[in-house]
This record gives sequence, C-alpha cells and structure tokens, in this order.
Amino acid sequence: MFQDEGTSSITSSPLQFFTMMSLSPKLGSPYPWLRELKSEERGLYLIHLLLTCANHVAVGSLDNANLALDQISHLASADGDTMQRIAAYFAEALADRILKTWPGLYKAFNSTKIPVVSEEILVKKLFFEVFPFLKVAIVLTNQAIVEAMEGEKMIHIIDLNANETAQWLALLQVLSVRPEGPPHLRITGVHQQKQVLDRMARRLTEEAEKFDIPFRFDSVVCRLEDLDMEKLRVKTGEALAISSVLQLHTLLAADNEVLQKSSPLAGKSANGVHYSRYQHPNQTNLSELLEKDSGNGCSPSPDSVSSSALSQANVTKIDNFLNGLWSLTPKVMVVTEQDSNHNGATLMERSLEALHTYAAIFDCLESNMSRTSLERLKLEKMLFGEEIKNIIACEGGERKERHEKREKWSQRFDLAGFRHVPLSYYGMLQARSLLQGYGCDGYKLKEENGCVMICWQDRSLFSVSAWRCCK
Repeated sequence: MFQDEGTSSITSSPLQFFTMMSLSPKLGSPYPWLRELKSEERGLYLIHLLLTCANHVAVGSLDNANLALDQISHLASADGDTMQRIAAYFAEALADRILKTWPGLYKAFNSTKIPVVSEEILVKKLFFEVFPFLKVAIVLTNQAIVEAMEGEKMIHIIDLNANETAQWLALLQVLSVRPEGPPHLRITGVHQQKQVLDRMARRLTEEAEKFDIPFRFDSVVCRLEDLDMEKLRVKTGEALAISSVLQLHTLLAADNEVLQKSSPLAGKSANGVHYSRYQHPNQTNLSELLEKDSGNGCSPSPDSVSSSALSQANVTKIDNFLNGLWSLTPKVMVVTEQDSNHNGATLMERSLEALHTYAAIFDCLESNMSRTSLERLKLEKMLFGEEIKNIIACEGGERKERHEKREKWSQRFDLAGFRHVPLSYYGMLQARSLLQGYGCDGYKLKEENGCVMICWQDRSLFSVSAWRCCK
C-alpha cells in the first residue's frame, strides 16, 4: 500500500513501477498487472498515460504515443467508472489527432460519415434537460432582461443561439403580468438550421397569443461567424436586449487557414510528464485525483508555430463581432460561456485543462445517472466526446470549442465599449431555488465581481455576465 512519512515511500503496489518509468516499446504492452489495479490506482495510471500520450503526440513521437494508446485501451471503457469513461474519449481524440497527420487515411476513414442534424439537436436538448446549468443561466438572463426593460413598451430581443424555446416561454409568462402591461415583443433568432427557427417561431407565437402579447418572431438563418448585423433589423424606438448562450467562443477560431504543422520541442524529453510521488488516495472524486496530479511537472510542447498570429486573427474576429453588437446599442447583453481555458496554443495546455473540466462533468454524471443509462451514454459520446475531440484533435479554423475564462471575456467586452452590469440579488435567489430542486449538493453558485459562476463541487464550469452599451 501507500506510505507517506514526509518523504514519500511507495511500496507493495503496481504504482511503484509506473511512477518512475517512461513508456518505451521495450517494456511491452499490456503489463500483466494492469487489470489488477484498484479503481483509484487505475484512475491515476490512466491520467499518467493520457498526459504522457498527449506529450508524445505533441512532439511527434508516434511510436510511443501508439504504445500509450494500446495500454489505455486495456484500461479505458465507455461504460466503466468515471475515469475509464473519460479516458476512452480522450484516447479517441488523441488517436484522431494522430490520424490527421495522414490526410488520405483520415479522409478515407471519415468519407462515409453522415452528420445527422436531428441527433445534434436532440443531444443538446438532452443536455438542457439533464443538467441544471443552462436552466440557471436562463433564469439569470431573463431576470436581467426584465429588470433592464422595466417600463419599455417595445422590446426587441436578439437570441444568438436560438434553439431553446423554454427560455422565451418563461419570459412571455413574466411579461404578461407586468404591472404596466405586456410590451410589444419581437424576438430575432439566429441559427444555422431553418427547421429549428421555424419550430421556435410556431411555439412562441402560439404562447404569445394565449397571453395576449403582441409578438413577432424573425428568423436569421446563418452561422454566427457569417452574421450580417443589418439582417437583425434593429429599429429606432425599440429597447434592445441580446442573449448569447455558449456561442461567442466559436468566433475565436481563426478566420483563415493558419500554419498547423507541429513544432518539435527541442531539447525536451519525449516523456514530458513526470510523476515524482503519490500519496495514499483518500478521495474517490475524479476531479480530486486530477488536482493531485496537476502539481507534478508537465512540459507543454508548442504544437503551433504560429500561436501569436493565430491569437491576432482571433482578436480581430471577435473584436469585429463585439463592435458590431455595440453599434446596435443594446440596453443589456447577457452572455453565458463555458468557464474553462481550452484555447491554449499547445496541445498539453489544452489536454490538462480539458481533463480538469470534463472530469468535473463526468463526476456530475456519475453522481446523478446510472452507468448503463442510454441518455448518459448519448451525452458522453455525442456531446462531450465531440467537444473533447475538437479541443484535442483540431487546429486552426476547424477548432471551434475555444472556451476561455470569464476574465478574458470581461477584457474583450470592456475593449468593445461594454460596461458590466451586476446580476441582481433576486436573480440569484431564483437560481439557487432552482438548484435546490435538484436535491444534489454538488451544484453550486459563486458570485465573482457581479458575475455568476455555475459550478460542480468547487469547479467553475459556466459563467453568466450582463453588460450594457456605453457611448
């Protein structure tokens, strides 16, 4: 077992072999004792393997990466415990990145895949129903809009991610009982699938008629990055609100093809992950296992020779978009984004941060859903697995899941001329009441500088912030 007497001494455990070794084809795979590891030992070893594999991929040591993937395949499982499941999707993402180095092979493997739009819509709907994260964001967003629009007779809302009808159904109900009477309401929905907008338009129009609210729904069918601000048709005399839910980070992708070839890390060992010691694990939470390992040395290798150029392209793209929103002079803009740093220039940076984030999400699923749940498998495979793959395997304009921390978004909004609006105490009360209804202590809210962080345990996963236009 493990002993910790000031200076770590590890004895009588398979961990003593892999804490001090580097993966090498000479050692062979798999090791006979792999299947005998206990759950937490296996989890620690999988973290070690994943980070080692990522480092091998980053420096182009594909033989060693292949060896690590072979070992991971004997331990990971899409229907196993939390670490086994997350390891399966990270291994798939790393393998996908390796395949991209052979474009012909990669294209051949993917040539017959058919993207099913209906499945993407359904899995996002499932995410909304299973987790409280977006429901909390909606409560906070709607309350901020109601407070900003007090006394306004003509309200125009621009929804930059118009796929969740429930948000505006709830707002219609609130507006219908305003002391000053309901306003004339216009919602402009932006989405790349026309059927999504058509369905939303029908449902909201029906509900507005029930509440006797003058209502109009306008559809703008396009990707957010192609949005022409003039198509939003903002009119003089309308009080404008903008809602963006998990959308702005996609604009951080490069506008055009950027150099994507990996740059070898000169002078660094291929085994850039070093684990010097393990203490006796007294926690079963995957996030805590990762916290235990993140302090160990990890040598990120620059896998982009043009990170500064990429950063400059990104700044230009998002700044232009935010400047366009500012020119519409909204009374309030409420933004919900993933609160993670998945936009690092190096594969190792993104791998480690993504492990932390998705460890928390998979822990949440483990606490709330059966391991055999079909809904859970769909969420992990079709939503989180695809996000992980995009973060790990993709570069340039293809990498859309460029989540960043609240502080970076705040800087961008400030530079674009927006000023922060603290979310209200009443909105927080509603959000906390919603979370209490889930009967789970793991969901938490934190307030930081007037923004709300939606957390699982102590890990912030989403941020909600409100902004107004200053001229």
